[in-house]
Amino acid sequence: MKKNVYLIILICGLMSISGYMPNQAVASGSYTARVYTDLLNVRSEPSLESTIVGALKNRELVTVSNDEHGWLRIKSDQLSGWVAGQYLKKVDGTVVTASATDQDSIVQKSSATTRATVLADSLRIRAGAGLSYKVLGGLTKGEAVTIMDNQEGWAKIQTADGQIGWVSDRYIVRGAKQTASASVSSGKSNGLKGKVIVIDPGHGGDDPGMIGMKHETIEKELNLTTSFYLKDELRNRGARVLMTRTKDEERPKLSDRVMISESAGADAFVSIHYNSSEKNTSGILTFFYSETKDQPLARAIENRLADGIGLKSNGISFGNLHVLRENDRVSTLVELGFLSNAKDESIVRGSSYQKKAAKAIAEGLEDYFSR
Repeated sequence: MKKNVYLIILICGLMSISGYMPNQAVASGSYTARVYTDLLNVRSEPSLESTIVGALKNRELVTVSNDEHGWLRIKSDQLSGWVAGQYLKKVDGTVVTASATDQDSIVQKSSATTRATVLADSLRIRAGAGLSYKVLGGLTKGEAVTIMDNQEGWAKIQTADGQIGWVSDRYIVRGAKQTASASVSSGKSNGLKGKVIVIDPGHGGDDPGMIGMKHETIEKELNLTTSFYLKDELRNRGARVLMTRTKDEERPKLSDRVMISESAGADAFVSIHYNSSEKNTSGILTFFYSETKDQPLARAIENRLADGIGLKSNGISFGNLHVLRENDRVSTLVELGFLSNAKDESIVRGSSYQKKAAKAIAEGLEDYFSR
């Protein structure tokens, strides 16, 4: 039995050396697959750290002979190595490949035309082309990436360290890093003029949020009236303002609130809420999720709220909240008082307090953009 195995191995080795490969069938356990991305890097080993030995183009057919932790070993007429398995699909048929000249052309074209630079302060890398996909990592403003594919407003990219994933196409610019950086930095000193601010009045519809302990103040209504005051403040300062809801009966999903922010390319997202606690807690609290992306905005707004609008500020705090965690745009959530506290409730119900809060938030946003 061992002699037969050695004989088979020897024959296969001689066939490979001589360049002879059967056209009508693949070896046992192997199969034909098609590439489903514009450009697929082929590596020497099943690892992102290994050397890139070439590239495959969209819809190219290859022979797959091995699978190792999501990596597939492939072979074409001119190329062999390892590729990420999610970009291949098994098909029936004969292997058809591009020539070596075609492959070189693809690689050269890619390096010349698919470089891009990140425009956003922070940009999430996702596992697929959509907000519902898992976050794999992140990029910061000015980082360079290689675009591998495009799909309905999303770009498949590869980072400088080899990570592959999808990002929103609106937050990257194709071309040199210097050009993108100049575009990003322009207008920084103009305060709120031309800035796109998304205001998110929390809760809504059949979700009332907190109900006040003394006056039965309904949070969703308070969130909305405060947000309208904030909208007026921001527009008076030259900002473009969008709201995730404008009516009491509206209740957008958390994912839709994030989508409004990201689709608008918002410069900042501010979610308005009023708080509750089983303890007799009082005051304002401002939340952030990302220390690098969100905390500076939260700090700028809290500084203005702490100046004195009728309630003390309890500072800023990390918040693992959907509208912050899943939001690619700079984001904060402000709790403007505790409806579970009778004194707080009495104060926040008044239009005077809400207008002061709106003015402080607008001034905080101005401070943030004027850094």
